[in-house]
Amino acid sequence: MSNEKIFYVKGDSPAMMAAYKKAQNTFKYFWRELSWEYRRIVPALNVACVKAVFMQETGPDTEPITENMWINNVGFDGEYIYGVLVNTPNELTNIQNGAEVKLSLDQISDWLFVNQDLTYGGFTIHAIRSQMSEEERNDHDAAWGLDFGDYNDILIVYQEKEHPENLIEHPMSKNMRQKVAEHLQQDPAIINAVDENGYTLLHKEAIAGNRTLIEELLAAGADTSLKTNNGKTALDFAKALNWEHIIPLLEK
Repeated sequence: MSNEKIFYVKGDSPAMMAAYKKAQNTFKYFWRELSWEYRRIVPALNVACVKAVFMQETGPDTEPITENMWINNVGFDGEYIYGVLVNTPNELTNIQNGAEVKLSLDQISDWLFVNQDLTYGGFTIHAIRSQMSEEERNDHDAAWGLDFGDYNDILIVYQEKEHPENLIEHPMSKNMRQKVAEHLQQDPAIINAVDENGYTLLHKEAIAGNRTLIEELLAAGADTSLKTNNGKTALDFAKALNWEHIIPLLEK
């Protein structure tokens, strides 16, 4: 018989509600990192996943069943998050492990990525760890196979302590300036090209928060008035995600 203790924090507790809010407010940094991961030839992230609240109605006079579960293979179009469910539900019967899902930002309860053995995000995980003894935290982290570090000091972006400017602009965005400028010059047709959903490069870089690449796109003649099939401009996305360093560029 196992002596392992199970720790949890009530989903509507102040600590967990604060964790949900922090995850939602900082999701844009998760997506910024993941958008660069998808461009890398050699992957840098060991883990990249999002936790969300899933719900099932049980009847007009009963409370719905809810479960927090993780998804991976995450995509984001500036409005909705896409992914594949990696958990097997305990109670829900309207969704299964491996299901493809579409979520709104307010359904997010957490996000987590791991780069060079350091964890970023994991706000609900840290809320739970904060209630453990040091020995229990060590056992918890060993079960995950990760070192989550100090629950009072949650990292959000890569090397933010050594380079706090990374909170404003991703270092890869800066490093790619010259290469992107050359690419746009060599193939100007891509500057205002749209995909099947009406997204241009300007839309995508605005969602990912890459000011340097937006500067190069604007210098090359990117049209800020173009809208997605859902009627969104690049500025709309920058404002919705509160990318303060990008909004003035697109307002000019």
